[in-house]
Amino acid sequence: MQLHTLQSEKQGRAQRVGRGGKRGTYSGRGQKGQKSRSGRRIRPAERDLIIRIPKKRGFRNKPKSPSSFTIALSKLSKMTGVIDRESLKKAGIVPNRFLFSSTIKILSAGDAPKGVTFRGLAVSKAAWKKIEEAKGKVER
Repeated sequence: MQLHTLQSEKQGRAQRVGRGGKRGTYSGRGQKGQKSRSGRRIRPAERDLIIRIPKKRGFRNKPKSPSSFTIALSKLSKMTGVIDRESLKKAGIVPNRFLFSSTIKILSAGDAPKGVTFRGLAVSKAAWKKIEEAKGKVER
């Protein structure tokens, strides 16, 4: 046995159906319908499912991390002493859903209350400057 003497099994060509010849008028395709047409292709079921889902405006996936709650310094102008999560809750500034899961950040809009200590809250750089100018403190 040598390489040049090897022969593969001869496979017959697939019979070309639907081109007239010895098979009669319909050439093995039957009558009418999608399966008798040339170039027919049945769409997969997944494609139809995707098409049926409505395209809605504004759809987004849920955020991976909880959003932060922001408070302007102007809303805290009447508070005194130590400002932390619990004092903000008592004052009715922060809703309950933001108290434990998300960060509460103080922004610099408005004037800082005088001599107030901020404890356990995130504070922007501009707000930090205003608090220190008003002789207050920021503790992490």
